[in-house]
Amino acid sequence: MKNFVLIGSAGYIAPRHMKAIKETGNDLIAALDPFDSVGIIDSYFPNADFFVEFERFDRHIDKLKRQGTPVDYTSICSPNYLHDSHIRFGLRNGSDVICEKPIVLNPWNIDGLQEIEKETGKNIYNILQLRLHPSVIALKKKVDANPDKVYDIDLTYLTSRGNWYFTSWKGDMDKSGGIATNIGVHFYDMLMWIFGDVKDSKVHLHAHDRASGYLELERARVRWFLSINYDVIPKHIKETGARTYRSLMIEDQEFEFSGGFTELHTRSYDEVIKGNGFRIEDSRKAIEIVHRIRNTTPIGLKGDYHPLANTKLNPHPFKAHEEQYLDFD
Repeated sequence: MKNFVLIGSAGYIAPRHMKAIKETGNDLIAALDPFDSVGIIDSYFPNADFFVEFERFDRHIDKLKRQGTPVDYTSICSPNYLHDSHIRFGLRNGSDVICEKPIVLNPWNIDGLQEIEKETGKNIYNILQLRLHPSVIALKKKVDANPDKVYDIDLTYLTSRGNWYFTSWKGDMDKSGGIATNIGVHFYDMLMWIFGDVKDSKVHLHAHDRASGYLELERARVRWFLSINYDVIPKHIKETGARTYRSLMIEDQEFEFSGGFTELHTRSYDEVIKGNGFRIEDSRKAIEIVHRIRNTTPIGLKGDYHPLANTKLNPHPFKAHEEQYLDFD
């Protein structure tokens, strides 16, 4: 049995990590989050120590080490901009690290963390669970078997968020990396894993509630559109009561991978514990492309843009004047 500690235990994704630790037969001995609404821990590890202050958490981890209780893994579900710091904390305390995506916001942060990996002899693992999805694995095998074919792809991911989103760290570009990073990074990773490296990238728009662009990969031409705005969800999806819409059209054929997600974190943890997890270098290409998207000036709706990109842009709920990167010429 391995000992885990969890940084960021009150967020949306943390219960999946708790479940994965439990289902792989391991123990969560301590958790940290400045927000104390973490009763979910009782469903998995009621005896875990909990802290709302990093300094006390740090002291507790040091005390455990000195008493001979090792921390084998530090799991990180904190806000994106804190991942780099929290990964370094885990490594320097003698544990391997499992971090949610995006593992960092900037490509050069990967280089620095790899240096600390070498210094400490510990490993950093990234949760790239789409690479473990059976349908995605089958698609990759199909594409690999026909290496000369170039595919036309439309990626659409619409996941509605309320006004709270813009108040939270997720609505702050400097903390989350913006829409493309916060909700898109795992799709870019999946697409590059299957269809190869980026040859060209264009950003048509990048606003507070949506982003859209074009990726030319070695074996695919991808029009992508991401949004957290409920208004852009297709009418027939709204009529079902759903607030999320995910679509990957490959050569005008819908690629179905909406199911099978519930166990992927557990599978990710199982692979990490076996020594087969995705290392920090595996995440580099996705971090490079989201950084590039974030720092590219949008060209407006020109060329091969996603059809949903021209839907009306609602104003930012907390800003009187929202800069709009739209050009309908």
